[in-house]
Amino acid sequence: MEIFDVVDDEGRPTGETVSRQEAHEKGIRHRTAHIWVIRREPGKGGIQILLQKRAMDKDSFPGQYDTSSAGHIHAGDEPRISAVRELQEELGIAVRPEELKFAGKFRVHYTETFHGKPFLDDEVAFVYVCDRPVALSELKLQKEEVEAAGWFDLEETWQAVLRHDPMYCVPRGGLEVLRAYMRESDFFV
Repeated sequence: MEIFDVVDDEGRPTGETVSRQEAHEKGIRHRTAHIWVIRREPGKGGIQILLQKRAMDKDSFPGQYDTSSAGHIHAGDEPRISAVRELQEELGIAVRPEELKFAGKFRVHYTETFHGKPFLDDEVAFVYVCDRPVALSELKLQKEEVEAAGWFDLEETWQAVLRHDPMYCVPRGGLEVLRAYMRESDFFV
């Protein structure tokens, strides 16, 4: 059973814990780590992001394209260490913690119905950027989590999210943090 820290508005643990099931049944605030794998588009210079297509039996947003990698932060874990774990588990990308650049935080808060059940989400998401070269052929997808992965243009994805394109479940807040990070970063200059 997955256990999460209950957190305040900034993502600081309160000392209480909650099960994954209870967190999503009652909308109890907890933490997640979101990782964006990025690259310069070959031959064009634009920025691309790696998106994963969620497995069809996921408890939320099945079959939709999402952040490169994301997952809950287990009770007692640090966000960056969770980000390293999620990249390895979901995509087979092994990184050292210092290779992930912290880009910021955003809140996730929504109520949806999936598979006929209510799903309440209240999260503080810690966002990291991985700018290491990654080839699709080298990915080892965790089949229970990820159906496929591909490179997408950052700005085209942003526009699709603004249009509420049903192909995507990429959190708008996550893209806002990434775009702000990219404006301030000199990596792609």
